[in-house]
Amino acid sequence: MATELEELIGFLSSPSPQQPSRFGITKVAVDIVRGLTGSDDGLQSLAKYAKTVLPSLSRLLAGPKEVSEPSAEALVNLSQNSNLAAEMVQLGMIKTAMDVLYKPECIITRLLVMLLVNLTQLDAGSASLLQTGDDKVHGLYVMKLVRSFCRTTHESHDDPFEHVGSILVNISKQQAGRKLLLDSKRGLLKQMIRQFDSNSLLRKKGVFGTLRNCCFEAESQLQNLLLISEFLWPALLLPVAGHKLYSEQDTSKMPLELGTALSIEREPVTDAEIRIQALEAIYLIVLQETGRRAFWSVNGPRIIQVGYEDEQDPKVMEAYEQLGSLLIQSGGTEEESSSESTKQ
Repeated sequence: MATELEELIGFLSSPSPQQPSRFGITKVAVDIVRGLTGSDDGLQSLAKYAKTVLPSLSRLLAGPKEVSEPSAEALVNLSQNSNLAAEMVQLGMIKTAMDVLYKPECIITRLLVMLLVNLTQLDAGSASLLQTGDDKVHGLYVMKLVRSFCRTTHESHDDPFEHVGSILVNISKQQAGRKLLLDSKRGLLKQMIRQFDSNSLLRKKGVFGTLRNCCFEAESQLQNLLLISEFLWPALLLPVAGHKLYSEQDTSKMPLELGTALSIEREPVTDAEIRIQALEAIYLIVLQETGRRAFWSVNGPRIIQVGYEDEQDPKVMEAYEQLGSLLIQSGGTEEESSSESTKQ
């Protein structure tokens, strides 16, 4: 004999527009399921019926708001469990979410993006979003998401694509993801890096986390990184430049966009994690000889020196010191940095 939970799950089957009474039952059922996903006990109970619950909720994502919204919320909650997230990926949930996300009538954008964040924490989920198995469409989903991430405004209270930055961090943990983002023909990194000065902390964290991950490919992809130098160096150096206004003597040795920004009052980057990620990204670039030359050409050592003097956070100071040690060990910078220091 079916239990109450089994009967409830049975009502999740896709409703027919010709059966309004059945639609009402489905709406009640999905609301109850959403409620169950809000507790550990409820999640455990539903997990036993994952093979029925997950496909049913997935089908409801394309329905009207009354059922699509609670279904999406339930899936976001369920996907926090790595085993259930893995089952969702196997069911093709990435494709389902992307298909619904880019329908003109989509009204659950933020929830679908959050679902993709959870699913791409798994290697299989990232691979699915990258579409690594099909050369014809490889990277199409990511291109769409980056375009949406860059087109939507962060000034609005409603920023449904702000979590895309977290998706990009997830996929850039895989080499295939880093190569896609660094592909100069696609220009994805160039598009997203311009969000580095967003007012949204979530967007900033996404940009810097992704940029840092991409810099792990510096040995083989340095040229593609340096192709976007006009955005790369301001993004990496402004957060770690300290609070002082730089002298004309300092800024005259920098690119115009960087020197101008450092010669006027600016908002400090208060998030320590972002400053650390910027320093780690610079470190990975400076490991390469060409990267070091590019760094010196923008007066990078002087910026790091001033930023270190202003820094108070021990963990961030450690990242500065690691970078400073590398610059000294690599040779050719210690004398330059010291001479600049004595001029101040």
